[in-house]
Amino acid sequence: MNDQARVLRGLVDQQESDAVPAPHARSLRARTIAITSGKGGVGKSNLALNMAIALRQSGAEVCVLDANLGLGNIDVLCHENSYWNLSHMVSGVRTLAEICRTGPAGVRVIPGAGGLVDVADCPERVQKKMLSQLVELEHSHDFLIIDTGSGIDRRVRRFLESADVVLVITTPEPTSIADSYATIKALMSSPEIPVLEAVVNQARSREEATRILERIGETSRIFLQTEVGAGGFLPYDTAVPEAVNLQTPFLLHAPRCPASRAIEQLARRIKNISRVKQSHGDFFSRIWPSRPREAAQAS
Repeated sequence: MNDQARVLRGLVDQQESDAVPAPHARSLRARTIAITSGKGGVGKSNLALNMAIALRQSGAEVCVLDANLGLGNIDVLCHENSYWNLSHMVSGVRTLAEICRTGPAGVRVIPGAGGLVDVADCPERVQKKMLSQLVELEHSHDFLIIDTGSGIDRRVRRFLESADVVLVITTPEPTSIADSYATIKALMSSPEIPVLEAVVNQARSREEATRILERIGETSRIFLQTEVGAGGFLPYDTAVPEAVNLQTPFLLHAPRCPASRAIEQLARRIKNISRVKQSHGDFFSRIWPSRPREAAQAS
């Protein structure tokens, strides 16, 4: 078991941490959007951050969970290096309010969120303390954007199964398309399948993106008997690598470039999507199979 999991296991006697103050009182929980890909290097984290900014600019309260294991890509894209992360919250060294920082355009970011799945291995007292704070965070935002790792390992799958909507990101490369389909197929054995949307990144033309989205949708419908929506596409745009080199979100670096207009359109689709069926219970409760119900109910 990795070091983070060992730290999480031994935290039975930690002190109660303070929750993140809610910017507004809400009776409804956040809509959770997990962003994933079958392989790395498709621009998933860049898309997650910029879509979060677009949602924030539309007036929504947004929090990004950087669930990539290892070095967080969100930090790199924001030109930051967050030492404090989720493991420090569970150990009692830092509170959730202290590790949840404010990023570009007022988007909140939780670093090191990939370790959330490992909390399931912790004693129930640790889970309760974590859950009560995280559920409060969830009820104080309109959207939670989860930037998962690529592939379909245990941690990634738990995030995808627990989300309301999953965006599967692909590029026009045949290997990327095949890996995206494999990710969709792997989710078919889940007890509750989330809403699935395919998004093409770095498309050379609208026609190319449309062909790819239709192919993924038709293949999923015929062989998996499931619907995968055409979430949209982002065109190849030189402003994107320019912004990455500057470690600035491209939506802020070049707000009128084609990629920025496309990410705003994608954010509108996500915000207004009518067929989202929110899963039962809170997102953080669903991550842990043996979750402490008392903590969820108390929140």
